[in-house]
Parts: sequence; structure tokens; C-alpha cells
Amino acid sequence: MAARIKKHEKLTETNIQHVINLLEADNPITKKEACSILNITYNTTRLNNIIEEHKETVRYRDLRKAQNKGKGVTEAEKKSIVTYYLEGANISDIAKALYRSPAFIKAVIERLGIPQKLPDSDYDAIKNAMLPEQCVSETFEVGERVWAVRKNCIAKIIREDTRTNYEEKYGSKYYILWITEMTECDSPYFGTINNAGHYGGSLAYDLGSLRHLNEYL
Repeated sequence: MAARIKKHEKLTETNIQHVINLLEADNPITKKEACSILNITYNTTRLNNIIEEHKETVRYRDLRKAQNKGKGVTEAEKKSIVTYYLEGANISDIAKALYRSPAFIKAVIERLGIPQKLPDSDYDAIKNAMLPEQCVSETFEVGERVWAVRKNCIAKIIREDTRTNYEEKYGSKYYILWITEMTECDSPYFGTINNAGHYGGSLAYDLGSLRHLNEYL
């Protein structure tokens, strides 16, 4: 069984592969330097195990991708893609999880009409984001899960706000939302919390319907 990874250790796949490349270079680094880059205690046995486990993972992933090549998307894969993507996973991570290419995953996302999750740092792109045609709706139901364009995440309709005539003022209904920041998180006080987030609001034209994806959610 693999040793438990400590929080300070830098054992991402990218960093492990970086270390392997440096170890196998014409002028290789030492194993002590490799451990330093991974931020682990100098231990050649553990270093070798980390490297071998990584290589085995890569070999297995390449084998599964080769087996899936040329095969159409399955219903189970559609469900996984929709769930992973709307919960914040990026295309590269989904491709690794399903043993598919990033281009394949992106094509499925576009074909199903899944709202585009953008990097949170790209404020201008989020501000100007467009919804897929399948997501456009003028009204929503209480409890319905929607895509909040300006929040760049999933939200739930709490109620319509009728204190102001938003349709007359802005040409759109206005909804109070529960904005999901994380689908699951651990709190030192309350244990595991599902759908952690906060309240907010949005005009209907900045919300995307996910009804066409209900069969996958």
C-alpha cells in the first residue's frame, strides 16, 4: 500500500514526471535533489516507489486510452463528464479519469450543451460568457439547479424576488440563489459539509437551465 501523502509534499503527477525527466536526462540530478523537488524526506526506497507507481499509472492510462480509441461515448461516460465538469473538474482531469483524450471530452461537453466553466482568474471572460443554446430560459422553478454565469458555478433557485418589478426595469425576472462554492468540504467544527456556499441573486438572463442535462445529474 502506498504511504500516506503529507500536505507539504509536492507529489502531483506533473511534478513527479518533471523529476523523472530530470533523473533520466543526459546530466541527471541526484536522488537527494529529486527528493527535495518533491518535498519529501530523503529516502531512496520511497522515491523509487513513487516513480514506479507513477510510471505504472501512465502505462495503464495509455493502455486504456488505446482500448477506448475509436469508440463512441457511453451513457455512463456522459454522466461522469457532466457531473465532473459542473463540479469544477477541468477537461484534462476528466480525460485522465475516463481514459479519453482532452479533445474527446471537450467535444462531448460542447455536444451536450454543458455551460463552460472558465478559470476563476479570467474575470473578463466570465463577465462576457455566453450560454449554450440549450441552457437559455426565461423562468426557473424553486429548487431547480441552474448555471450561474457571472458566478461561474452551479446554483440552486431559492425563490423569485418580486419586491421590485425587475421585468419592467431590466426585462428579466430576478432570483435569489444558493451559490455552490464546493460540492463537498471538511469543516473542523461541522465535519463533512455538502454543497457549501452562500446566498446571492441573479437576473434570469444570467442563469442557465440544466434541464436538458437532468438525465445525467
